Amino acid sequence: MTNRRLTLEHALYALAFSLALTLRFLHLGALPLSDFEADWAFQALQLARGAHPATPALAAGASVGPNPAYVLLTSIPFYIFGASDFLARFWPALAGSILVLTPFFFRDRLGRIPALILAFALAFEPGLLALSRMAGSLILAVSFLMLAWAMWRDGRYPLAGVLAGLALLSGPALWMGLLALALTWAIGQALDGKWWKTGDHKQTARDGQASAVNRKTSNVNRESSIETGHWSLNTEHWKTALVYLLGTLLLGGSLFLLAPSGLSALVASLLAFVQGWWTPSGERVIHLLNALVAYQLMALIFGILALVRGLLNKDRLVIGLGLWTLVALLLALVYPARQVADLAWALIPLWALAALELSRYTKMEGIGAWELAGVTTLTTSILVFAWMNLAGVTGQEFTSPLAQTRLLLLLGALLLLGLSLTLVGMGWSLDTARQGAVWGSALFLAAFTLGAATGAAGLRRPLTAELWSPAPPWPDRQDRQTAQADLLQKTLDNLSEWNKGHIESLPVMVVGVDSPALRWLLRDWEVKETGALSPADSPALVIAPQGVELNLSAAYRGQDFVWYQSPNWDEARPEEWLRWFVYRQMPQQTESIVLWARNNLFFESGVTP
Repeated sequence: MTNRRLTLEHALYALAFSLALTLRFLHLGALPLSDFEADWAFQALQLARGAHPATPALAAGASVGPNPAYVLLTSIPFYIFGASDFLARFWPALAGSILVLTPFFFRDRLGRIPALILAFALAFEPGLLALSRMAGSLILAVSFLMLAWAMWRDGRYPLAGVLAGLALLSGPALWMGLLALALTWAIGQALDGKWWKTGDHKQTARDGQASAVNRKTSNVNRESSIETGHWSLNTEHWKTALVYLLGTLLLGGSLFLLAPSGLSALVASLLAFVQGWWTPSGERVIHLLNALVAYQLMALIFGILALVRGLLNKDRLVIGLGLWTLVALLLALVYPARQVADLAWALIPLWALAALELSRYTKMEGIGAWELAGVTTLTTSILVFAWMNLAGVTGQEFTSPLAQTRLLLLLGALLLLGLSLTLVGMGWSLDTARQGAVWGSALFLAAFTLGAATGAAGLRRPLTAELWSPAPPWPDRQDRQTAQADLLQKTLDNLSEWNKGHIESLPVMVVGVDSPALRWLLRDWEVKETGALSPADSPALVIAPQGVELNLSAAYRGQDFVWYQSPNWDEARPEEWLRWFVYRQMPQQTESIVLWARNNLFFESGVTP
């Protein structure tokens, strides 16, 4: 009989899931949708209203864009509750939260403690958190694919088929993930037995507990890790999963046959991925590398340590995870239509490596608690002091005396840390010095990661400059975030309420502004878009780019709003990059629009509207 008793392990996974939910749903609808988000959300809204979506995101011949899972799923709450920024981001936030639970189903391979560490790491991971709070992002593809893999390993083949079907409906990003896994598997097969020891996997007993993991389908032989590719499953399992996969594609991809165009979007997603190999996005490779260092510093340090140790010990699991990380990273870098978000496929194996390394330092045998606490405190304190000196360099020219003094203090602090740990190792024990150094560094890097996560999620005030916004196609490379949308909305509502008694009642003319975010903002208004106005026109409200003169017969009053703001990444100097690394601040470019209101809409004009 399967033991279903709740344990401390289950409680810790529940805690990780709760933290993930909190971070992903906290103030989820506070920020206005960007152009990228609004483009996808508007498709879902049109579908909910019974119209055929038609936005620039659509592929040729498709009436739903190449991300049908997001569009179809989001149209459901839009139809039931009405459209909102919160609901536009609901499914990505939920999918990103559930992703945190996937390590539970791999704990027989990773070990219980590494799997728990990985679960908490995924809850706070800055990149995945940012994508989970972004409408239309690739987090659906990542979560559905990883969950399908987890359910397959757990013997839940119908559910694995359903999740695999949803993954196939999750847009072009899925094909990047599948390609990374396929290449990893192929390379692993070619290198089988050359880089690692054959036989039992030592990593399954790495923490002394994985051998006791209770699995519902333990009678099934599942050597299904990415580094071996060995599958020992009968044909019935494949047939079951395939039936549910096809059923999901047919019913889910067409919203139970209510939106058949969603099925064509599946093919469109593959075509969009293939087209990306000759259509550059304008995103520079250096931006992906900067994001990797600035957001995943903890994973990089401990992941590299784990990989070096695994290569020396010929550890099969570690080498497989390292190969997966490297392949996914290289694909993200060489893909012409690259986005920083493509790093997501490399983040999961990278954090798995880091979790394996961190789990090595959870044992306390032969180490005094007080000695360990002292070394941990010393390490953390010196690293904080070094960070404060690094922060003191920001805003200064590197050649200035103050900056050089700060850099010398930084170097001195690191040398002092190394000397202190050496003396501890010689005076007390090498294990105490090593354990304290790792614990102190982990605490410092965890705080750094949490700070990066809150910034990437848009939870800081004022907002910070982040690299996770999708880049529009070349050559107009700007991560444009909508700025004063709320202020524009309030102004429009006030004008309408003053003149009509309720909001969203005045007609709006949009002249020369091609903005999906503006269309989303005005989704419940009577809107007409045009390239130019005739002098005989006299619309009640006009929205136009700043600097455009209306030249109409009626008198108008105008108020400008900062509509777009984007970090000036490409022209940033080294000093500005350092300031961004520490404070996430970067010089901004802005673009404004003007709301023109006919003069007779105001009380003091004395003219009836």
